[in-house]
Amino acid sequence: MQKAKRVTIKDIAKVAGVSYATVSRALSGNSEIGEKTREMVLRICDEMGYTVNYMARSMVTQRTFLLGLIVTHVNNPFMSELAYYIEMYARERGYTLMLCNSAHDIDFEKKVFELLLGRQVDGLIIAPSDSNSYQHLKPYLSKVPTVFVGENLRDLPESYVTVDNFRGTYIGTEYLHSLGHRSILYFGYRKGSVTHQLRADGYMSACRDLGLEPTVYESGLPFSSVEHGHQMAKQLFQKPRSFTAMFAAADSLALGVMGAAEEAGIRIPEDISLMGFDNITYAGLPRINLATIEQPQKAIGSMAVDVLLEKINDASAGYSHKILLPTLIKRGSCRKILPEA
Repeated sequence: MQKAKRVTIKDIAKVAGVSYATVSRALSGNSEIGEKTREMVLRICDEMGYTVNYMARSMVTQRTFLLGLIVTHVNNPFMSELAYYIEMYARERGYTLMLCNSAHDIDFEKKVFELLLGRQVDGLIIAPSDSNSYQHLKPYLSKVPTVFVGENLRDLPESYVTVDNFRGTYIGTEYLHSLGHRSILYFGYRKGSVTHQLRADGYMSACRDLGLEPTVYESGLPFSSVEHGHQMAKQLFQKPRSFTAMFAAADSLALGVMGAAEEAGIRIPEDISLMGFDNITYAGLPRINLATIEQPQKAIGSMAVDVLLEKINDASAGYSHKILLPTLIKRGSCRKILPEA
């Protein structure tokens, strides 16, 4: 079977009756050619099924116009939404995205990082799988411009974009307190995660300032998910309840709590008020109506791309730490109660 011949710029130039350089300018959006000529060239490209030879272009420009993105799990609603915004904004900036999952496995994370390096990506955005990801990947970080998202690397010399997780749980706890809740359970704290530590710290700080006794229900599981939230909440609801509100460390955990509460005959918000963190799309659905702390995924995604492209275009740009403010989203999963005397 004969291999189909790839349409080249020279083929387009011959049919259009223009020079190779004119076709090249039309494809690149160069203003040196007239609009009618550009439209004619682009129409012929479309009719002949021309596609850009990115490998050839990269040999000339010394760039692939590819960006790598590593997330923990694309089936995590927050991660999938973040990946969507990063991909959309990268496309606006003229870049194609290659998406990989680390599956919360620090060794596999290193392998996919190596894979993306082998694909000659111009830069890489990563939502780290573990608090040790930075140290694990450190030997590779000098090889490609990199930006971390969703994780606070504190004072480490690498660029990152994240939300103020401490502030998020602080204002969420204040809100529950304003509704009259005096016994608020923080649900799903996970050790080994800087994000989870900052969220737990914000909750506990707010409790101290409000004169409340903090109560933390820890997760012994490796990551947050609806299934893990359901599993932990089923165990929790088998015990006597002394709390009137639950503050879940992530929306996915809160969705699991809702399922376990329904199975146990516990009404939300009549019996327990429930708050999450992230504001994933599902949180606003009518039957869920989850009060939560919003991470601005669109802003995080666009800012991560901007920071990365700055590093790609200027090797001396250094690193930057961007911490965005969270927003309290009030919904029907929380209700006002009369505080105990």
